[in-house]
Amino acid sequence: MTAKVWTLDTSDGQLLVHTGVTGPAAKMGHRLTIAMNNWAAAVRWTAGEPVEAELTVEVDSLEVLHGEGGVKGLTRPEKALARSNALRTLDADRYPQIRFRAGDIDKVDDGYRLAGMLTIHGVTGECEIGLRVEDLGKAWRLSCETVVRQSDFGIKPYSMLMGSMKLVDAVTVSFTAERSKTNDN
Repeated sequence: MTAKVWTLDTSDGQLLVHTGVTGPAAKMGHRLTIAMNNWAAAVRWTAGEPVEAELTVEVDSLEVLHGEGGVKGLTRPEKALARSNALRTLDADRYPQIRFRAGDIDKVDDGYRLAGMLTIHGVTGECEIGLRVEDLGKAWRLSCETVVRQSDFGIKPYSMLMGSMKLVDAVTVSFTAERSKTNDN
């Protein structure tokens, strides 16, 4: 049986990063929702089962969608500043991509467990993701949520006000996409 490859990108779904705020002045900060607007995934299938998956994200595609909390709402200039700070923290000029490559994929009750290597900021570490798969009739819905610790990848969480307000080290990454079953033939 020949192998087939599913390809997914931003036209198929959404990749979001959710941050938190900590420190004595945390009430002044915003919990951000950030969209990664340029990503691509490829899933290689053999004998009707996924055997390998790879995701590549362009770091400079990040966009601050909104912020919750804070003293007042997040303004457009504050969104631009948050984006600039995030790109600087991630050292996007030097490390323009985030990559996840799973070579160990196991079927579980509601989808698949993907185990592989995640590379952020030039540092590679092990990562395991539970990918839920829903049958929508004419399409498949894929979704997952995982926590990534910035410090595991050599990233110092952004802080201000002499450290009295800073991003929480652990950020939550969520992914949702739909793939038409007509593409499976």
